[in-house]
Amino acid sequence: MLKKDIYLITGGCGFIGSAVIRHLLKDKNNIVINIDKLSYASNTDAVEASESESYIFIKDDIINKEKINEILINYSPNYVIHLAAESHVDRSIDNPISFIESNILGTFNLLHQCYSYWKNLENKPKDKFKFLFVSTDEVYGSTSDESFSELSPLRPNSPYAASKASADLLARSWFKTYNFPIIVSNCSNNYGKWQYPEKLIPLVIKKCIQNKKIPIYGNGKQERDWLHVDDHVNGLLSLLYRGSIGQKYNIASSKEKSNLDVVMEICKIMDDLKPNSSNSYSELISFVKDRPGHDFRYSINTDKILDELGWYPTIEFSDGLRETIIWYLKNQDWLFNPDKISYNGDRLGHLIE
Repeated sequence: MLKKDIYLITGGCGFIGSAVIRHLLKDKNNIVINIDKLSYASNTDAVEASESESYIFIKDDIINKEKINEILINYSPNYVIHLAAESHVDRSIDNPISFIESNILGTFNLLHQCYSYWKNLENKPKDKFKFLFVSTDEVYGSTSDESFSELSPLRPNSPYAASKASADLLARSWFKTYNFPIIVSNCSNNYGKWQYPEKLIPLVIKKCIQNKKIPIYGNGKQERDWLHVDDHVNGLLSLLYRGSIGQKYNIASSKEKSNLDVVMEICKIMDDLKPNSSNSYSELISFVKDRPGHDFRYSINTDKILDELGWYPTIEFSDGLRETIIWYLKNQDWLFNPDKISYNGDRLGHLIE
């Protein structure tokens, strides 16, 4: 009988974390332990694993060192995928403290406890163990014409990006100082089902359904790379199984779009799938004051993961976006459930007075 692989996922009730768990549980030889403190954007339904005997959920915070140590001792994971984080830039402007606590102190605690666990493992389990830290392209800052590589300097411009850059450097130091088997990934903007509707794509879909104004920061020309969450999961697992220890890898679709173009495409698909009785949804677009310190363009080079591991995205944006919109239209009971979605769509990210 094959020995089961045991995965510890932090933040597994979040958007990306739940997608990772859904993928892992397709293999009956995997056991998944999910630790999540269940913040406002967490969703236990998104895991889609309530009946699985291979899934263990633990409600707690990664800053709780006793609980992390207990999990490591009791379950002996082979792999740790660290996704727990506060992740919305606007909220980091309003309340940076929670980002420092979760993204920096939480990551430090997890690294510290996992290192203590790993160094005492016997040879074979010790050789197999890996820690994958999932970060963001926002750590590189904004660019006008170039695409950032894994060797580009970190120049974060928001409290969120700064907290993730700090965690990136902590992860690097644990490899350099302690030889801890860690890999770091930096991904572009994700989209797909179960994403909390404070992020651009689900927020616009929700506004269209409500027939309410669609806010766009500034002139809407800010450019982002959009990666379907399922492509991202495949990239992460490629890194976990075949990536080089101590390295970092960019993961993106390498297809950039302006925020305005994305919103216009959503409106066009909504016009087709759920026609408004009077006008196009694009007439709901409303340009609002820009976010403080708003980065204009994110662009990352993915040659490294392609050349070393052969990974590349397979989901075209137009196809993935239509599929995502259809999912939200079919799941309005969740989208408009005040017990599940506490955010009412009001403007976030004002300067602290």
